[in-house]
Formats: sequence, C-alpha cells, structure tokens
Amino acid sequence: MFCATFTVGIIGMKVTMWALLGYIAWTAILVFIIPSWRAWLTLSGERRSNSFSPSGADISPQFERLCRAHANCYENFPIFGGLLILALVTEMTHVTEGLAMYLLAARVVQSCVHIASTSEMMVNLRFSLFYTQLVFAFIWVFGFIKEWVVW
Repeated sequence: MFCATFTVGIIGMKVTMWALLGYIAWTAILVFIIPSWRAWLTLSGERRSNSFSPSGADISPQFERLCRAHANCYENFPIFGGLLILALVTEMTHVTEGLAMYLLAARVVQSCVHIASTSEMMVNLRFSLFYTQLVFAFIWVFGFIKEWVVW
C-alpha cells in the first residue's frame, strides 16, 4: 500500500491524520452553515428563532438535504473515523494510508452531491460514493484482521 507523510513545519503528519482531520473539519463546516443560515433568516426578520424544524424541511428542500448531509457525516463517523483512529492509536497507519484521502474525497463529494440534487443520476452517484467508502472500510477491517490474526 502507498504510504506517505506530509511535513508541516517540524511536525510530520500521516495521511491518515490528515484524512481524519479533514473528515472532522468537513462535518464542522456543514454544521457551521446550518446555524449561520438560520441566524441570517432570523436577523433579517424572515423567521423567528424558535420556528425552525430540526430537519430543515421548513426552509427549503436544499436546506433539508444540507441537514441530512451533515447528519450522514456524524452517523457514519463511528465507522470511518473509528477506523482511522484505530490505525493511529495502534500505529498501524499502513493499513489506512493508501485509501484515507480517497475516503475523505468520496465523503466530501457525496455530501456536495447530496446537497445539490435529488435527481436519479445524482442519487445513484451519491450511493456509489457512499458504497465506495464502505468498501474502503471493509478493506481496512480485513487489513487489521490480517495483521492481528495468526493464520
């Protein structure tokens, strides 16, 4: 598997660390947009601050999809983030290094596609991106098992 270290100043960071940080940052960006948009609507006098639906459906279909894209990130973090963290704490980043940034890219694009459209083609693309992430997760699970089990 491909293994690389980025050097930032005097601190070397594994690709796995960057992917984990990127996943967390992406989730934070999505959650930041939600209250910012709601604050704008409140401050502009269009909505009362206590009138928002948690689902976002009361604002627009696109805002509802933004809320779902954010939820999808935190719902799946135990799988993807958990595996990245496992690799870091066990010092087995060689298992995740080759696919970690591809996982992050698939996650970001999946979220963007989710927010952008519900056309059949876009839903199929979104599913493909999610399924790709699941395949990476299973590759990593089996990679860890292969390292830990004596055959």
